[in-house]
Amino acid sequence: MSIMQKIVQQAIDEMVESGAEQGIQVAVYQHGELVVDAVAGIADPDTGRPVTSDIPFYSASTGKGVTATVVHVLAERGALDYDTPIVELWPEFGAHGKDKATVRHALTHSVGVPAVPSDLTIPDLADWDRMVGLLADAEPWWEPGTKTGYHAMTWGFVMGEIVRRATGKPISQVLKEEVTGPLGIADELYFGVPESELGRLARLEDAPGTAEMLAMMPADMPLFKATPAAVTPSADYGNHPLVLGSDIPSGGTMSARAVARMYAALLGEVDGVRLISDGRLREVTAVATADVDQMIGFPLPRALGYNLGRPGANPQDTLTTFGMPGMGGSTAYADTETGIAFALTKNRFFPGPASAVDQLSELVAQHAAAN
Repeated sequence: MSIMQKIVQQAIDEMVESGAEQGIQVAVYQHGELVVDAVAGIADPDTGRPVTSDIPFYSASTGKGVTATVVHVLAERGALDYDTPIVELWPEFGAHGKDKATVRHALTHSVGVPAVPSDLTIPDLADWDRMVGLLADAEPWWEPGTKTGYHAMTWGFVMGEIVRRATGKPISQVLKEEVTGPLGIADELYFGVPESELGRLARLEDAPGTAEMLAMMPADMPLFKATPAAVTPSADYGNHPLVLGSDIPSGGTMSARAVARMYAALLGEVDGVRLISDGRLREVTAVATADVDQMIGFPLPRALGYNLGRPGANPQDTLTTFGMPGMGGSTAYADTETGIAFALTKNRFFPGPASAVDQLSELVAQHAAAN
């Protein structure tokens, strides 16, 4: 057992024993080798089923990093190009002045369609054709490419339809063929989870204080206006069979070790599999945008489909780290400087600061720096 494994295991055991967490997974790869695979607690509060390393957890926007990875693997294969106008792949998307929007604009949340209708429901989200039709016909909030703003729910559908138009296949199939299948993690990392696998998943629960935290958030924040409460991630949302079973690639369902393995295979070779080249890695992890995000109101450095900066640290000081957090407390990222790929999944859903992520990210970063 590695020293890092012992440190992380002790930390998550204490989180569960204290009642701060219910069930949690942490996985770390370094230079292509799995060095931490730690679990603690209960995966299903109703049955007492314990957490094991192979159990997938619904992890909200952490799935966006998976979607971005699918796009970059396709770019590596020559199936699409970042500067291709979206209308070349998806002609209907050009309505209302969106004809100059590119794949790059979509990746960087600058395509200008961050909102869904205020009466949207979960069954609507599960209807792929309805969702992409709404987005194709949407009027942009700004001219594509002129501003950025977090596309919380719409991003995955825009990227997923670009993938479908480029390949003729749904993004869940491309994920399996191009990423999870080659890496041996097809049964631990999903967009739409097969119905036969739903019983394996962890069950989420809202953390104490969730309602109070949500009530403290400004109701007029553009992000909340763009994503109505009925389709905002929560424990109930992440347990909903339609959410779990449908391709909604702004989110995803995964084990920590599976998504950490994916990030490790972006950094370098993992058991003979490398997802993208060194040159593409440099391209997709460079700062692409860093202006004020129109949906959240402050600057946020982004690469192509990933956020930049390590959780719990100043983003400007950790720009070699790329990945995506998920509302509720999950995260996955990689650091091109240290060769670390880190992932944390958990089932106690809290929409506020992700203290477990910050604490464990710092522990792992300190150990990596010391070794």
